[in-house]
Amino acid sequence: MQDSNEPYKYAQHHSEEEGKKTRRMIWNMFWVLLAITSIEVGLGIKWKDWDLSWHLVKMTFIVMTIGKAYFIVAYYMHLKHERTALQNTIIIPYAMLALYLMYIVFTEATFTDYLDHFF
Repeated sequence: MQDSNEPYKYAQHHSEEEGKKTRRMIWNMFWVLLAITSIEVGLGIKWKDWDLSWHLVKMTFIVMTIGKAYFIVAYYMHLKHERTALQNTIIIPYAMLALYLMYIVFTEATFTDYLDHFF
């Protein structure tokens, strides 16, 4: 007869020590993401008071957002522990798309100046 007090006994694929280590890592990543988000929010609220350049603030937001995306994909989606080929298969298309979109944005930004010159 099955013991009803331990319904997940057979579903466990790791020891209790590994489970504690995994939970500690998840909480550490939570605190890192919370810290980055808090810095972003604080920077968004106080950037004018600190007399910072808007371009610096935008670049800081972009870098911090990419950092948060890395932590989420690497640790919460467990991509950090996969083989390099699988990591590259997932990350390279998104990186190429991001670079392409940046190229389009920068090209269009200069193209409007080019049109203003003629009209």
